[in-house]
Formats: sequence, C-alpha cells, structure tokens
Amino acid sequence: MRGEVLSALLAQNTELSRDEPEVSANIGAQLNHMGLTSWSISVRRRIRDAISRLEPNNVIEVGAGIGHLSAWLFDQFENGKNPKLFQMVEEGNRFAVILTRLKDRFSSVNSKVVVGKATLLAAETTAWNLSGGLVGESPLKNEADAIIVNSQLEEIADIIEALLPLLSHNGVLFTVEPTPPVGDRSEDDAEVVGFNRWMELIKSSNEKYHIAFAPLFGGTIVALLEKD
Repeated sequence: MRGEVLSALLAQNTELSRDEPEVSANIGAQLNHMGLTSWSISVRRRIRDAISRLEPNNVIEVGAGIGHLSAWLFDQFENGKNPKLFQMVEEGNRFAVILTRLKDRFSSVNSKVVVGKATLLAAETTAWNLSGGLVGESPLKNEADAIIVNSQLEEIADIIEALLPLLSHNGVLFTVEPTPPVGDRSEDDAEVVGFNRWMELIKSSNEKYHIAFAPLFGGTIVALLEKD
C-alpha cells in the first residue's frame, strides 16, 4: 500500500556509513562556535538515509542554515544518485554566503542557493505556475521530489502548508516535530499560536496526505506523502 512507503523510507539504511561526513562535522564545530543549534546527528543521518532511498531529482531544503544537513546531502549525492537540482533556501544573506561556499565545494552537484522568505517564495512559485511560466523563472523548482523544512515553531506550519503544493505526486516532505511550548503562556503567545497551527495542520493534512512519524534520539521526523 502507498501509505506503507513512508515507513520503509524512514527506516535506517544499514548499507550507508553511520559516521558523519568530515565537512558536516566541521560545520557542526562552526555552529557551536557561533552559538547556533541544529538537528541531532540521528535526525540528520536518518533524513540522509531516506533521501538515499527516494533518489529525488528535485530537492528543496528550507532553513538550510549554514549547511549542517546540506553537507550530509551533498555527500550522499556525490556518492549516490545526483539530483537534477538541489535548492537550499535561507531567509537572509548572512548564511547564504556560507551556503554558497559549500555549494562551490561540491561543484559536481547541481545546486542553487535561494534567498527569501519561504512562504513568499512558494506563493510566487504558485503564481508563476498559474501564469503558465511565460515570464522569467520560478523562484522555486516545481514538482519537488523531496522538500525538507527546518523552521522555528512560530512559522513552521505556515511554511509547510505553503510548500506542500510544490510536491510531485510521489514527493515527500520531511520535517521534525516541534517541541510544545512549556510554562505559563497566554493564548496569543507566538509559540502557543504556532504549535496550535502545527496541530491543526497535521489534522487537516490527514485527509490528503499519508503522515508517518519516526521517533529518534533528539527529535521525531515527520514525513508527508500525497494519497492516491
């Protein structure tokens, strides 16, 4: 059944190395120096495993940061199936400069750094598609086989909702389940509102998408695949 595809996709790929690629490890040290956080090694490794099975032609990574996960993916693409395009999306130019250096390091992979707010880029891509794509180039590549979303709790649901229409029929969207806000919070607290939006998104998406959860050390991967 189509719904069982996600469980198989999210399983560990024992044929691949468990060791972190050198470039990714160096980026991790840089993250610590900059006081930034990233997904756990278990989460990043398992997403790499899933991508290795999916063998996507078109990949969009939103919230690429300084490339901690991107480096894992680049390493896999160089040693496995190379996609037609790997787009790394970051909202600001600060990290885009670092991502560009990473892109240049893995020049054998056709990749692109896209700067902008993900929800706006998705809306512009949808508008471009509706226009028939007659003018210019779409901000994001349509019919994505894999979309990875790493975002703050306050906006993760909005970003995923905006990007889901860009998936191909067999495409999978990956993210990590956000941590519920704790402590005394008002109903209009940004994180409370964001978490409620997340719960609403999961509930509403169930009608159109198969949803799978993979609990790991340091986070739970959530994957969505369109139903028949």
